[in-house]
Amino acid sequence: MKKKILNTMVLEVAAKSENESFARSAVAAFAAGVDPRLDEINDIKTAVSEAVTNCVVHAYKKGQKLTDKIKIECTLFPSEIEIKITDTGVGITDIERAMQPFFTTVADDERSGMGFTVMASFTDALSVNNNNGGGTVVTMRKFFTKEERKECVG
Repeated sequence: MKKKILNTMVLEVAAKSENESFARSAVAAFAAGVDPRLDEINDIKTAVSEAVTNCVVHAYKKGQKLTDKIKIECTLFPSEIEIKITDTGVGITDIERAMQPFFTTVADDERSGMGFTVMASFTDALSVNNNNGGGTVVTMRKFFTKEERKECVG
Protein backbone atom coordinates (compact mmCIF):
# COMPACT_ATOMS: atom_id res chain seq x y z
CA MET A 1 0.00 0.00 0.00
CA LYS A 2 1.39 3.35 -1.04
CA LYS A 3 1.59 6.04 1.63
CA LYS A 4 -0.38 9.22 1.14
CA ILE A 5 1.93 12.17 0.41
CA LEU A 6 0.60 15.34 1.98
CA ASN A 7 3.25 17.80 0.85
CA THR A 8 6.75 18.12 -0.56
CA MET A 9 9.48 20.73 -0.29
CA VAL A 10 12.84 21.31 -1.95
CA LEU A 11 15.30 23.78 -0.49
CA GLU A 12 18.77 24.53 -1.80
CA VAL A 13 21.26 26.60 0.18
CA ALA A 14 24.91 27.50 -0.15
CA ALA A 15 27.14 25.17 1.88
CA LYS A 16 27.86 27.81 4.50
CA SER A 17 27.66 27.27 8.25
CA GLU A 18 25.32 30.24 8.68
CA ASN A 19 22.68 28.38 6.63
CA GLU A 20 22.50 25.49 9.12
CA SER A 21 20.03 27.28 11.43
CA PHE A 22 17.87 28.35 8.48
CA ALA A 23 17.75 24.81 7.08
CA ARG A 24 16.76 23.26 10.41
CA SER A 25 14.09 25.90 11.01
CA ALA A 26 12.68 25.53 7.48
CA VAL A 27 12.36 21.76 7.78
CA ALA A 28 10.79 22.06 11.25
CA ALA A 29 8.28 24.62 9.96
CA PHE A 30 7.46 22.33 7.03
CA ALA A 31 6.91 19.35 9.38
CA ALA A 32 4.57 21.45 11.53
CA GLY A 33 1.89 20.84 8.90
CA VAL A 34 0.97 17.56 10.60
CA ASP A 35 1.15 18.95 14.12
CA PRO A 36 4.00 16.82 15.53
CA ARG A 37 4.88 16.94 19.20
CA LEU A 38 7.51 19.43 20.32
CA ASP A 39 10.05 16.69 21.05
CA GLU A 40 9.56 15.33 17.52
CA ILE A 41 10.19 18.80 16.04
CA ASN A 42 13.32 19.14 18.19
CA ASP A 43 14.56 15.73 17.01
CA ILE A 44 14.10 16.79 13.37
CA LYS A 45 15.92 20.07 13.96
CA THR A 46 18.85 18.30 15.60
CA ALA A 47 19.17 15.69 12.86
CA VAL A 48 18.97 18.28 10.06
CA SER A 49 21.50 20.44 11.86
CA GLU A 50 23.98 17.55 12.00
CA ALA A 51 23.44 16.59 8.36
CA VAL A 52 23.91 20.15 7.08
CA THR A 53 26.96 20.66 9.30
CA ASN A 54 28.47 17.43 7.92
CA CYS A 55 28.05 18.82 4.38
CA VAL A 56 29.70 22.11 5.28
CA VAL A 57 32.62 20.56 7.20
CA HIS A 58 33.29 17.34 5.32
CA ALA A 59 31.77 17.50 1.83
CA TYR A 60 33.25 20.76 0.67
CA LYS A 61 36.10 21.09 3.17
CA LYS A 62 37.45 24.55 3.91
CA GLY A 63 37.20 27.40 1.46
CA GLN A 64 33.67 26.73 0.23
CA LYS A 65 32.41 28.64 -2.76
CA LEU A 66 28.89 29.99 -3.14
CA THR A 67 28.46 27.42 -5.90
CA ASP A 68 28.81 24.61 -3.31
CA LYS A 69 25.20 23.67 -2.54
CA ILE A 70 23.24 21.58 -0.09
CA LYS A 71 19.89 20.31 -1.35
CA ILE A 72 17.20 19.43 1.18
CA GLU A 73 14.16 17.48 -0.03
CA CYS A 74 11.29 16.74 2.33
CA THR A 75 8.24 14.56 1.85
CA LEU A 76 5.50 14.82 4.44
CA PHE A 77 3.15 11.93 5.13
CA PRO A 78 0.31 11.85 7.70
CA SER A 79 2.52 10.25 10.35
CA GLU A 80 6.11 10.71 9.17
CA ILE A 81 8.58 12.88 7.32
CA GLU A 82 11.35 11.84 4.96
CA ILE A 83 14.29 14.23 4.70
CA LYS A 84 16.97 13.85 2.02
CA ILE A 85 20.07 15.99 2.28
CA THR A 86 22.33 15.90 -0.75
CA ASP A 87 25.69 17.48 -1.50
CA THR A 88 27.96 17.22 -4.52
CA GLY A 89 31.18 17.35 -2.54
CA VAL A 90 34.00 14.85 -2.13
CA GLY A 91 31.79 11.92 -1.10
CA ILE A 92 32.54 9.38 1.61
CA THR A 93 35.24 6.82 0.89
CA ASP A 94 34.09 4.32 3.54
CA ILE A 95 30.48 4.92 4.63
CA GLU A 96 30.46 2.08 7.15
CA ARG A 97 33.54 3.50 8.88
CA ALA A 98 32.21 7.08 8.69
CA MET A 99 29.06 6.02 10.54
CA GLN A 100 31.05 4.71 13.51
CA PRO A 101 30.99 6.92 16.62
CA PHE A 102 34.02 9.20 17.00
CA PHE A 103 35.23 8.78 13.40
CA THR A 104 36.04 12.09 11.72
CA THR A 105 37.93 13.14 8.65
CA VAL A 106 38.86 16.45 10.30
CA ALA A 107 40.54 15.27 13.52
CA ASP A 108 42.72 18.37 13.84
CA ASP A 109 39.66 20.65 13.88
CA GLU A 110 38.20 19.54 17.23
CA ARG A 111 35.43 17.48 15.61
CA SER A 112 33.78 14.82 17.75
CA GLY A 113 32.94 12.38 14.95
CA MET A 114 29.39 11.97 16.26
CA GLY A 115 27.36 13.47 13.38
CA PHE A 116 25.90 10.23 12.00
CA THR A 117 25.45 8.84 15.51
CA VAL A 118 23.41 11.90 16.47
CA MET A 119 21.35 11.70 13.25
CA ALA A 120 20.61 8.03 13.91
CA SER A 121 19.67 8.74 17.52
CA PHE A 122 17.18 11.48 16.64
CA THR A 123 15.50 9.77 13.67
CA ASP A 124 13.78 6.44 13.16
CA ALA A 125 15.66 5.48 9.99
CA LEU A 126 18.93 6.70 8.50
CA SER A 127 20.70 5.75 5.29
CA VAL A 128 23.84 7.22 3.78
CA ASN A 129 24.84 6.70 0.15
CA ASN A 130 27.34 8.14 -2.26
CA ASN A 131 25.69 10.23 -4.96
CA ASN A 132 26.36 9.02 -8.50
CA GLY A 133 27.50 12.47 -9.61
CA GLY A 134 29.80 12.91 -6.62
CA GLY A 135 28.87 13.76 -3.08
CA THR A 136 26.59 12.14 -0.55
CA VAL A 137 22.87 11.57 0.03
CA VAL A 138 21.67 11.28 3.62
CA THR A 139 18.07 10.08 3.99
CA MET A 140 16.35 10.33 7.36
CA ARG A 141 12.85 9.35 8.42
CA LYS A 142 11.04 10.48 11.53
CA PHE A 143 7.75 8.84 12.53
CA PHE A 144 5.23 10.90 14.44
CA THR A 145 3.14 9.70 17.34
CA LYS A 146 -0.41 9.05 16.23
CA GLU A 147 -2.33 11.09 18.76
CA GLU A 148 -5.35 12.79 17.22
CA ARG A 149 -3.15 13.95 14.38
CA LYS A 150 -4.58 16.53 12.02
CA GLU A 151 -3.74 16.18 8.35
CA CYS A 152 -2.71 18.89 5.92
CA VAL A 153 -5.34 19.44 3.33
CA GLY A 154 -4.07 20.96 0.17
